[in-house]
Amino acid sequence: MSFSDVFLPEFDQEMKNTRTLLERVPFDNADWKPHPKSTSLGALASHVAGLAGFAKAVVSETFIDMAPAGQPRRTVTQYHSTEELLAAFDESVKSARDAIVGLADADLMTPWSLKGGEAVFFTLPRGAVLRTMMMNHIIHHRGQLTVYLRLNDVPLPPIYGPTADS
Repeated sequence: MSFSDVFLPEFDQEMKNTRTLLERVPFDNADWKPHPKSTSLGALASHVAGLAGFAKAVVSETFIDMAPAGQPRRTVTQYHSTEELLAAFDESVKSARDAIVGLADADLMTPWSLKGGEAVFFTLPRGAVLRTMMMNHIIHHRGQLTVYLRLNDVPLPPIYGPTADS
């Protein structure tokens, strides 16, 4: 059984759950923050929408440099409507799925690094990066997003079972 055979059913379920949450983001309150040091609701949702697309770089490259010398630091694209957010998310998910389907099991142990200029934040096997920095990262920020939505009185969809709203 290949990595994609094992990983993709979970990926598909988590992306379905994530999309149901993103559908509820109120862009009329996109600047809202639970604390002055927090990311805004719109920025957090935008981050979640693009994270799956990270898989393409994990599969096709051996590193990402978030602050390459002589170039602007990488930033998250900000979306301004539910339609923009969902279109970006759907493209991100498609890109990730295509990359994962095409990944040879022999390449799962290839070292992959996240860099910021000269600093190397981590190096892990490619398969571990897909699990942690793509899938777990999405789930982590999706959890944050549920709190943001709850604090804005937005009914939450069921993710792993019923919520107080379903």
